[in-house]
Amino acid sequence: MPHQHFSKSQPLTIPHSKMKNGTIPEELFDTECVDEMDSCQLSSTPPAAFSPKPVTFPKHVPTPMDEKYEEIAKCIYESSRSDAASRAANYEFPEEIPIEKNQETRNALERQLSQNRLPLSMQNDKQDISINNNDRAFTDEIENEIENEVKAGIPIPREKQEKFQRHIDQTLATNFQRVAISGQDTSGVPLEDLKEASKCIVGALKIRQKYMKLAQQCYPKITARALRTADDTTVNDISDDEEENSVPMTTLDHPVHPPASNGDPFECDIPGPIKCQLKMVKGIVHIYPCEDDDKHENKEIPMEFPYIDRPSFIADMNELTALIANGPIKTFSYRRLQYLSARYQLHILLNEMKELAAQKSVPHRDFYNIRKVDTHVHAASCMNQKHLLRFIKSKMKRCPDEVVCAETGRTLSKVFDDMKLTSYDLTVDMLDMHADRNTFHRFDKFNSKYNPIGESKLREIFIKTNNHNNGKFFAQLIKEVASDLEESKYQNAEYRLSIYGRDKDEWDQLAKWAYNHQVYSHNIRWLVQIPRLFDIYRTKKIVNNFQEILENIFMPLFEATQNPESHPELHCFLQHVTGFDSVDDESKPENHVFTNDSATPDNWTDVENPSYAYYLYYMYANLVVLNHFRKERGFNTFVLRPHCGEAGAIHHLVSAFMVAENISHGLLLRKAPVLQYLYYLCQIGIAMSPLSNNHLFLNYHRNPLPEFLARGLVVSLSTDDPLQFHFTKEPLMEEYSIAAQVWKLSTCDMCELARNSVIMSGFPHEMKQYWLGMNYQKEGQAGNDITRTNVPDIRVTFRYETLAEELNTICKVVQGVATPI
Repeated sequence: MPHQHFSKSQPLTIPHSKMKNGTIPEELFDTECVDEMDSCQLSSTPPAAFSPKPVTFPKHVPTPMDEKYEEIAKCIYESSRSDAASRAANYEFPEEIPIEKNQETRNALERQLSQNRLPLSMQNDKQDISINNNDRAFTDEIENEIENEVKAGIPIPREKQEKFQRHIDQTLATNFQRVAISGQDTSGVPLEDLKEASKCIVGALKIRQKYMKLAQQCYPKITARALRTADDTTVNDISDDEEENSVPMTTLDHPVHPPASNGDPFECDIPGPIKCQLKMVKGIVHIYPCEDDDKHENKEIPMEFPYIDRPSFIADMNELTALIANGPIKTFSYRRLQYLSARYQLHILLNEMKELAAQKSVPHRDFYNIRKVDTHVHAASCMNQKHLLRFIKSKMKRCPDEVVCAETGRTLSKVFDDMKLTSYDLTVDMLDMHADRNTFHRFDKFNSKYNPIGESKLREIFIKTNNHNNGKFFAQLIKEVASDLEESKYQNAEYRLSIYGRDKDEWDQLAKWAYNHQVYSHNIRWLVQIPRLFDIYRTKKIVNNFQEILENIFMPLFEATQNPESHPELHCFLQHVTGFDSVDDESKPENHVFTNDSATPDNWTDVENPSYAYYLYYMYANLVVLNHFRKERGFNTFVLRPHCGEAGAIHHLVSAFMVAENISHGLLLRKAPVLQYLYYLCQIGIAMSPLSNNHLFLNYHRNPLPEFLARGLVVSLSTDDPLQFHFTKEPLMEEYSIAAQVWKLSTCDMCELARNSVIMSGFPHEMKQYWLGMNYQKEGQAGNDITRTNVPDIRVTFRYETLAEELNTICKVVQGVATPI
């Protein structure tokens, strides 16, 4: 297919949407640009034929339980709506067993009876805890060869060095104290409850597996393999995920630091267009064949992409919502989580010194020089207060005559003169952007902290991408923060930029901002956050229905995929975007329940805001089609990583479990043991921000992060809003240091958090290979390189074996026979 080359030196094509009455605005006028634009339009590449691989969405098959699930789900939704105070309260499930206290005696009796009913081959008179020592000394052959060559002064070949290192790694990884519980009935619940819980949990894992595969998002191989042992019908569902990436190079040939790339980061090839038509139908973009496409006879039928079926989604969501309210499953999940905590504590008691010894044996590497990613931080608040104050003062001195207000033509100096302020008057206290005790449970007051000196005009001037000076100040500020990250070398960040959905031009404006100001760094990747603000836009008559917001968000992306020549800057910018986020105050009451009776987006004209699940469904449904469309064209795909579980209703976590690859916050998992257990089994990444939560929703000492880490959930530390919560030049290190002091985290714990942050981040696979090792995608010890992560193989092996045993405990009941995973 013909390509057009697009680079910084090439004049930009002006989209028709940016023209006024058919003319180019004066601020974008350039004779050379006009000539080039006209020539490009005259010699535009003809559209190529397009016929994608057919992929369909597996629709839900109605069952007699659907009505029961829907009834239970409605009860839970109504309960969450009616009790607004409890939604925002600081709650967690208690230390004691949370349910069925009055039935404990009966359950104990049932456990004894079920033990007697077990087959003879599965019975054990008692459960004993045995500690296994798998010490394996170095082989005499390797030791003697290395010793003789060193004594003789002979250089040791690279192959032998790697063989020796692998032998050391294997020995250290297997030479630690393990805790093994013998017997088959180790769940601690009645046999019938165990069967019911295992069957329901396996069903929930399969639901997530289906939605992850459709959106081309990650699903852990070990969990997928466990599901295949429980049900052979899923063997072909994830065959692509089982392929290992083979890298034809040795470890010594693969350095820690990626090679530096020079040149324009936004320079790329612009492919030509393809033949198809785009149309949004009931909130989801559909791709239709063109009128002159001979391969498709019926032009009214969309091409075979996986368009998500809303009734099937709602049925799956109701099933999961009913699952979290099931008493026996809650008891089972709670007991398993308690067991995971106890097992981790015993592991630390027995192996902490060995983990420390393994870290000390690695030269050069320590916590300070391993890669860390700030997996949740908003670009508008990525700097600290002192940095912003210094930047504002410098612009007041160097650019006083720059016009910053389009309506009044005021200059920067005039803006501050009207406020009767000079650069000498400004202080951090006057900026008043730091969260304090008054923001606790007051998200409205927290949002006002984004305004320097309480003036929204200053926010628009300095931390907005779309203003009179085209976001120049904000771009310079981001580049200064990026320079600090590059100086630290080992710290990276994923910044969130906002697309509101008020106008289709937002994407082009954002892409031009990044392109024209060259806002790029090897230490930064972008996520796009979608605020859930339809009610505000509808009240102000900015939009007429919810579908207009969806069109403004997704249609430019589909257009840039179909014909990159129509949005060249956006096409190049999207190469540096990794995913989407959904943001807003979760504690706001939801007056709507997402059911089959809910209005479709084109008919949603009420001023009421749709529910969290409604937003997430339509974001996910469009993302699925977009990812398959972009994959057909050979472009990068996106993931969904919403804010979830910070406050509000528990069922937000149900929607995210179905459609999100990772989430941010996840505090409410501490109230829902079933969901917490499912998030563990699926190894869903959770970017947690304890300092942010401390100022908004949950006191620091009650944050569940150390508990989640002990149980094996994939958690990472993030800063959220350094402008409001942090004081130092390195907010991520500030987050780590406070967590280590308050919760007494070991060096191994902190390195594990850092490794988790890299794995769950959206940085390219090739870059992760440099940071974590060539084989980081492999399971267990084989996927860990302690010389890069500083995480001992002992810890990685412990996590892997524990997860495998948990999955085996569940799947063996469903299958009927214990099968090693």
